[in-house]
Amino acid sequence: MTGTSPTRWELLFADLEARFAAEEAAEREGVVADLTRAEQASIGLTDRLRAVVGRPLRVELLDREGVEGRLVRVADAWLLLQGHGAHGPAQHLVPRSAVAAVVGLGRHGTPSTARTDRLGLGHVLRGLQRDRARVLVRTLGGEVAGRIGRVGADHLDVEETDRARPVVRTVPFAAVLRVSGS
Repeated sequence: MTGTSPTRWELLFADLEARFAAEEAAEREGVVADLTRAEQASIGLTDRLRAVVGRPLRVELLDREGVEGRLVRVADAWLLLQGHGAHGPAQHLVPRSAVAAVVGLGRHGTPSTARTDRLGLGHVLRGLQRDRARVLVRTLGGEVAGRIGRVGADHLDVEETDRARPVVRTVPFAAVLRVSGS
């Protein structure tokens, strides 16, 4: 067996080498895909929201209302959007538990670096109470407009001052879909 044509053995080894190379490439691709899926599984929604602070989003609430605006701030329990309300520019505080879906997220996440990211909904609502800000509180049962009179551990009191006889409506945090103010 002489000459320039490949021998049967050379063809066999070349075929085996090609198969091994293909199997190694497929294994590498599988490992990369597994690592990618594992990394994606470790990124929480709050981290993905944090990665798009400053950009416009649409947040769909559990009652199917869509709230659009620029994402201003994100914490573990809530997010804050700068958008529009019935009377012009408004900020919308949305509990994470009220979010049904988000449109406009990127693929990446940013981990928390601020201690304030752990502040609960009550902390932010107490700030609105202290400022005596007028708010619109949206729940599955409707909307309540007024000022926050009290913030408890798991509820807030909204003083409806636009009525002839002011009414205080107590709203559990679990029922809040958004709190909007100008």
